[in-house]
Amino acid sequence: MIQSPVPVTRFAPSPTGYLHLGHAHSALFAWRSARSAGGRFLLRIEDIDASRCRPEFEAAILEDLAWLGLDWETPVRRQSDHLQDYAAALARLEAQGLLYPCFCSRAEALRAASAPHDADRPALYPGTCRNLPVAERAALRAEGRAFALRLDSEAAAAKTGPLFWTDRRRGRIAADELALGDVVLARKDTPTSYHLAVTVDDALQGVTLVTRGEDLFESTHVHRMLQALLDLPTPEYDHHGLLLGADGKRLAKRDRAVTLRALREAGTTPAETRALAGF
Repeated sequence: MIQSPVPVTRFAPSPTGYLHLGHAHSALFAWRSARSAGGRFLLRIEDIDASRCRPEFEAAILEDLAWLGLDWETPVRRQSDHLQDYAAALARLEAQGLLYPCFCSRAEALRAASAPHDADRPALYPGTCRNLPVAERAALRAEGRAFALRLDSEAAAAKTGPLFWTDRRRGRIAADELALGDVVLARKDTPTSYHLAVTVDDALQGVTLVTRGEDLFESTHVHRMLQALLDLPTPEYDHHGLLLGADGKRLAKRDRAVTLRALREAGTTPAETRALAGF
């Protein structure tokens, strides 16, 4: 992969609902970061959650961003069209002995993570299935039991050694490979996870500057480790502040934040919307 001499940024929404002002802020931030430096801006559709993603939301994303005045390179990368890329990455990690099947249900994993733990660290999955005997793993798979593929973070950290990454706001950051514990990288019915897919996508698309909300700062520790394990380049990062609602909480689809579509239908202009989004 050739590193671009100009910054390459991306905005990567999931088509699980209509965009709101928080999305507009992130998209405009990434677009401006590229355009102000003569760089490239990419759009990626993260649609790996087949149960929630819908074509009409994807169409709305393109319409809303164009209405805001953004432009991007084509073709747009859609994750569901590139599942083979994630399968290849999983195979490389499995060949290194860094993945294990976890048969805990989501509820069981949550309960395990909520058990007494080190007060200085967030509650993490404790690795319940990490040391299951090989024969027991094979038998459970043969039964058709649902499972997730988790990254053995301790083994991965031992393999990579100390890692670092650069954030434009915080400087040089020492990666904490255990920050999120043994993260899920795929499930029996979902061939990849957010952590794996974005790491692979950013590398394949030549992204050199990842701009995203500060709520995803901790995820970068995992992404840096995956880059090292998969021999992928490490981009620069810029974790921007979040756009908050009147209640002081970040805007979110689940909280029914006002959508760009609703603003447009109410007669709000693109310029007014950009101002509401902090631009």
